[in-house]
Amino acid sequence: MKDSNLFTIEYQLHGEPKSFIVRASQMNNAEAWHWASCDAGVAVIPKFGQHTLKRVSKPMAEKYGITQVRWSAATQVQWAEGLA
Repeated sequence: MKDSNLFTIEYQLHGEPKSFIVRASQMNNAEAWHWASCDAGVAVIPKFGQHTLKRVSKPMAEKYGITQVRWSAATQVQWAEGLA
């Protein structure tokens, strides 16, 4: 399950820390800013196969109070086997 395409995105909305996990085929800084905007309710969440959606850029997101966007590959959960 190493190639699960799960990413953790952390950001601040008006100074309050937020984080979430998203499944995406790719992730980069521009995508992370757009997904943070979606989580904050500023941007539209794209429908499956919709490629013409306008992305929210970093300067536009910052106008709505979104700052310090960081992303990383989501960590794999280690389930404990055989617990009594």
